[in-house]
Amino acid sequence: MRLLIRLRARADAAYDNSHFHELRGRLWKGLRGTEYDDLHDADRPIGLSFSNIFPWGDIEEGDERTVLVAATDQDVLRAIAESVITDREFNVGQMPFHVEEVTTVAPDVGEPGTRGTLETGTGVLVRIPPQQADAYGIDTDGDEAIFWQPEHSLEPLKTQLENNLDKKHRLFCDDHLPGPSNRDGDLFDEYDLLKTFAVPVEVTQGVEMTYILSKWRFGYRVRDDHHRRHLNLALDAGIGERNALGLGFLNIQRDSKRPPGTPEASSASTDGGRR
Repeated sequence: MRLLIRLRARADAAYDNSHFHELRGRLWKGLRGTEYDDLHDADRPIGLSFSNIFPWGDIEEGDERTVLVAATDQDVLRAIAESVITDREFNVGQMPFHVEEVTTVAPDVGEPGTRGTLETGTGVLVRIPPQQADAYGIDTDGDEAIFWQPEHSLEPLKTQLENNLDKKHRLFCDDHLPGPSNRDGDLFDEYDLLKTFAVPVEVTQGVEMTYILSKWRFGYRVRDDHHRRHLNLALDAGIGERNALGLGFLNIQRDSKRPPGTPEASSASTDGGRR
């Protein structure tokens, strides 16, 4: 489940590419003082992810922009929705907006047999534990986790993505249901790397770190209802690490979803939320 928040610019502004932290702060404002306030400092995935403000580009007064917020817990989304409806001033750094409309959407990868593509709207953070470096043939002389990069091959990336989604499955799904690593097959059929890039991220107030992130298109064919649940969990909670910072937000690529028995689409376009 996710919120679709329609915004209207209250003034001209340059698009701020580093608005992760300010946007997160505006969304967390809705959880302050609620039973979800403690999630802010939780040292675990919290089942919340969000897009950037899109479309990208400098802003003129009156322009429309959109933010998507996804969560595994509908009550968390309800608290955020009530906040932005009650206080419609939506300032993200030097970009001032007014909240025009808040609606809910429930993307679904589709029934078993459905094919489609998931696209990362924001960069994905994957770090390889140093104790696993030798197994992947990665040279390292430190004890810090290693940011995944293309030269490390897909294998550690697939493993870390699955391990991370396993953890979210244990936190947010019923105990008796099998997680991704309990089922045969990869999460995705295709891993199409779009780019890698380094970006400064304010991980907490006044503390900035440089992360190496990557953007992807993931092709999939839903094998069964368990696989469907795993992919939909990634849509709600985000993929990879530090989703609550705005990383690893996923969209279903527009027009990519093909129910069983339908021919392959000739082209597809994204539904936004890029970073």
